Amino acid sequence: MFQSLVRFFQMGGFFMFPIVIVLAVGLAIAIERWVHLNRVKDANKKTWDSIHQVLAKGEFDKAREMVNKDTSNMAQMLGMGLARQGAVRRREDIEIAMEESMMEIIPQLEKRTQYLALLSNIATLCGLLGTIMGLIEAFTAVAGANPAQKASLLAASISTAMNCTAFGLMSAIPLLLLHARLTTTTGNIVNSLEMAAVRAVNTISTFSKRQFERSPILTSVTAVGADHVQTMA
Repeated sequence: MFQSLVRFFQMGGFFMFPIVIVLAVGLAIAIERWVHLNRVKDANKKTWDSIHQVLAKGEFDKAREMVNKDTSNMAQMLGMGLARQGAVRRREDIEIAMEESMMEIIPQLEKRTQYLALLSNIATLCGLLGTIMGLIEAFTAVAGANPAQKASLLAASISTAMNCTAFGLMSAIPLLLLHARLTTTTGNIVNSLEMAAVRAVNTISTFSKRQFERSPILTSVTAVGADHVQTMA
């Protein structure tokens, strides 16, 4: 089996080496991105599970301390929103702050993933180029050969040249599949961040509204307003 693979590689010609390099670079990027995205996903889930309960209790100061000590993307996004919540309590301001944080996080998640599609195309094109160069050499060699041997020589040369295209496709297909998988994983992480942002904003807004309704100042102002209306009537 190993000898067959070595023979297959040798028969492909010079352009088999660039394809191997492209495949190795693509696999290295895919492995690095896969490990990184899984770490990000686990860290985000752990952060949200710990902070969500604190937000539900309205302990925003404690939540701010927790996100300041955390380095995950979830903590970064929630930290921006909680920082704005400490100054003002408008829902729109908190949403804008989290959206700004998302604009910084998403490029970090998508970094280098798009190179896999590019490397896949390069592997395919290198395979085609190797095949074309092999066919040119084959026809050049057959031109001066014995007429009785031209057919057999041409068939053997074409078979050898096709090895390069086959190897290019064998390298390109896995890279495309890895690109699709990483893109899906990145999309899932972004969706989880957006969902967490919505839930956090809803929790903050609901708690702030309850605190505002329970405020004694608001109660007294409402009562004075009602008395004033009755007096005027």
